[in-house]
Amino acid sequence: MSTPQLQQAPTAPLAPPVRPLTQRLFDYIVWGTVILLLIASFGPVELKRLPMLFRNSGNMREFTAGFMHPDYGEWRTYVAAMWLTIEMALWGTLLAIGMAIPLGLAAARNVSPPWIQQPVRRLLDLLRAIPDLVVGTMFIVAVGLGPLTGVLAIAVNTGGVLGKLFSEAVETVDPRPVEGVKATGAAGLQQIVWGVIPQVAPLWTSYALYRFESSARSATVLGLIGAGGIGQLLFDSLNAFRFDQTAMIVIVIVIAVSLIDLLSQAMRSRLT
Repeated sequence: MSTPQLQQAPTAPLAPPVRPLTQRLFDYIVWGTVILLLIASFGPVELKRLPMLFRNSGNMREFTAGFMHPDYGEWRTYVAAMWLTIEMALWGTLLAIGMAIPLGLAAARNVSPPWIQQPVRRLLDLLRAIPDLVVGTMFIVAVGLGPLTGVLAIAVNTGGVLGKLFSEAVETVDPRPVEGVKATGAAGLQQIVWGVIPQVAPLWTSYALYRFESSARSATVLGLIGAGGIGQLLFDSLNAFRFDQTAMIVIVIVIAVSLIDLLSQAMRSRLT
């Protein structure tokens, strides 16, 4: 005779996890504050004038008509100026990386004590908050007009941004490799070099490439204060109402930024 099988009692479905009330209240307060800020800022930013963008589209077409016939005569000059702008972004990003690595490590909670971490974080806030044009104007007083001013202005702002990103990457590392290095009797700096840096190096490189792309675009704006590069030619053509030249300069900028983006994507793909 076959032994009758015992029927198992149906199990009740598991209830979905519920976040504590205090955490939900904090989320409600944060998102409620954001919504209130959006509502309160609707008038000051004059969003009610947004329909004028469509009512005055004819005026926009007349203005952009001057850009429809680029002047190719000086394209070599524009390419050379764009290359100088890229060189400014490259050196500015390199100097920023050299500044961001020690600042990022000092600002990480799992590496530095609070009496070092907090002042460094405030310093990074300061570096990020000052606009590039203001920093560039300060450096003009010291080194004069020219590309070096743009390099230093990019380095300061990008150093603040990368320092924050680097510190956040360090705070997410797996502590077990660090503990393994520490178990060998390694000192604090050796623990960072052999336990932390190998984990964050790919992410740091990706962040640096992203910022190089951004620096190549923002370096054109620094031409407004005489930092050289294609930005200076761009503003000169706009002030002279030579929109045919402006159109050609914009074409050169778009092509250069697109090539930088493709190169950056290829380099990031090899890090993953």
